[in-house]
Amino acid sequence: MQYVSTRGESPPIGFLDAVLAGLAPDGGLYSPAAWPEFSKDEIAAFAGKPYAEVAAAVLAKFAGEAIPADEIRRMTADAYAGFDHAAVTPLKQLDSNLWLLELFHGPTLAFKDVAMQLLARLYEHALAAKGRTLTIVCATSGDTGGAAVEALRGRGNLRVVVLFPDGRISEVQRRFMTCAPDDNVRCLAVDGTFDDCQSIVKSLFQAQGFREAVDLSGVNSINWARIAAQVVYYFTAAVALGAPERSISFAVPTGNFGDAFAGYVASRMGLPIERIILATNGNDILARAVNDGRYAKGAVLATQSPAMDIQIASNFERLYFEAVDRQGLETARAMRAFAEAGAIDIPPKALGVIRDLFAGVGIGEAETSRTILSTLNETGEMIDPHTAVGVAAAKRIGAKSPATPLVVLSTAHPAKFPDAVEAACGRGPAMPGAARALAGKPERLDKIAADVEAVKAYVRSFAGV
Repeated sequence: MQYVSTRGESPPIGFLDAVLAGLAPDGGLYSPAAWPEFSKDEIAAFAGKPYAEVAAAVLAKFAGEAIPADEIRRMTADAYAGFDHAAVTPLKQLDSNLWLLELFHGPTLAFKDVAMQLLARLYEHALAAKGRTLTIVCATSGDTGGAAVEALRGRGNLRVVVLFPDGRISEVQRRFMTCAPDDNVRCLAVDGTFDDCQSIVKSLFQAQGFREAVDLSGVNSINWARIAAQVVYYFTAAVALGAPERSISFAVPTGNFGDAFAGYVASRMGLPIERIILATNGNDILARAVNDGRYAKGAVLATQSPAMDIQIASNFERLYFEAVDRQGLETARAMRAFAEAGAIDIPPKALGVIRDLFAGVGIGEAETSRTILSTLNETGEMIDPHTAVGVAAAKRIGAKSPATPLVVLSTAHPAKFPDAVEAACGRGPAMPGAARALAGKPERLDKIAADVEAVKAYVRSFAGV
């Protein structure tokens, strides 16, 4: 299995090289050179199988000959052994045709654990015979950082530097990063927004000589392995609700578009998905792109769903690449124009391709709070603000057909956002042991300006180069 850059100016590489590289040298994102597919019989056979077995089958499609099948099975079994639910990502019914897909049963109570726990095993496998120590630099709007730290801390062949926007994430999110005592972890509180953090990370990858000097890689959803791991729960959820004999729709709370793009990938692999609703908060660049045909960033708004406080959705580049028939040069032109002007118009044909699968809905703060309260009152389920955005969007437009099951991706445990939940419904969530254990632990973090050169100097010092 070969991987190509969305910008068409870097040579194809193999799966493990794509995992270790993160971003392509030309600034693009890696995607499979051709989409692997499952037959209807193969999809149907997933019914009743343990999550780790389905994950192994999906990962094998992307790894090709790069990893032996028994090693893939070992990695997936190990990655999901520590989740606190036997199903790993269980479904919970809200009403006759609306479901929650709970993605928060991992060690840091957020969906990022599903991919990060597997990615850590992939890194170890890829580095075992190379004698390399990678420097992982990660930008986070809250949950990616904690999941990365938990998955990668204490590993001798990895250094981890996490950048997060100072004061713009919840205390629980922050503590999942900053309470780690391990010497291979550093946390940087950046004086800026998540988009500033993300821009810095991309600049590090493109800085001449820096990538090689520190042996740089990334665990944001720019890394293809993150997307591959997230594809799995689309299959397990859909099969549990009747696929491939009937189509399923999904509502995805999204900011950086990685989780939603994983749904697109599942559809390309043969899963019958009727619609994917892109549920955004007030930072609605993705909803506007689908509805208006113009991908245009605005000012980043601070909301009660901070993991989606993003106005530059990295994985939109992968979708654009697909929508323009994989024309790398056109994708490169468009993304450079967006970087310079902050806006691009999506070509009509490409927009039609996007709208065939995606619909966009922006949800405001008041509606998010009302949805937390109404969901608790009507179903007894307490949900976090990000999940509430997904539920509100699902109820606003629904699936294309009333008979189609609609699954909302529940991306975080409400305990990660106790203040927002209590403000909405008058009482706070019960704190799981993983969150309670953080209380009183000392934090380790450094504050830094939103400046590429300052971060480069910090990372060089940490890497000892």
